[in-house]
Amino acid sequence: MLKNITLSAQENLIRIARQKAFGEKRTLNQLFREWLSKYVRQKHAIQEFDGIMEKLSYVKIRKKFSREEMNERK
Repeated sequence: MLKNITLSAQENLIRIARQKAFGEKRTLNQLFREWLSKYVRQKHAIQEFDGIMEKLSYVKIRKKFSREEMNERK
C-alpha cells in the first residue's frame, strides 16, 4: 500500500529534477521510492559489514605492504 506524503523543495530544483527524470523515462515518485528504500537499507548494510569485519578480526597481516605493492597490477 502506498501512502502519500508532502515534500517541499525549491521550484527550480523540482523543475530540473523532473526534466532529468523525464529524460530517464522515470518519475520523481519512482526516484523518491528508490531513494527511500536505499536509505532504509543503508543502516542494515553497515551493520552487516561490521559483522563481517568482526568475524574476520582473527586474520593477522604479517607483512606491511608498500604503496607500490598494494597498487601493483598483474
